[in-house]
Amino acid sequence: MKKGNVILDKSFDFALSIIDLYKKMIEQKEYIISKQILRSGTSIGANVEESTAAISKKDFTAKMSIASKEARETRYWIRLLDKSKLVNIDFNTHFNDIEQLINILTAIVKTSQSKA
Repeated sequence: MKKGNVILDKSFDFALSIIDLYKKMIEQKEYIISKQILRSGTSIGANVEESTAAISKKDFTAKMSIASKEARETRYWIRLLDKSKLVNIDFNTHFNDIEQLINILTAIVKTSQSKA
């Protein structure tokens, strides 16, 4: 049985949850920040996916660094939405998921940089 790639799986699942969040926000007529979080939240997984085809360790580290930055941007939008009360949505699961992604991505980037 093939073992899954944790960061690939988590970032993909997170992107799906962000798409669901986007739909809920649109239903509540929030059109601006919803697009921002859709872009940054789905970009995490896209960059992780791209890193699997990296042509060098430097390329891999760069893609993972971008994914990490996108994760931090997404955390910002989640915090902003939560505190602003623009929408009536519970963000606890999203907070937990994005913190996990940030922790994993940070570890990957640090490890990659130390081996470079």
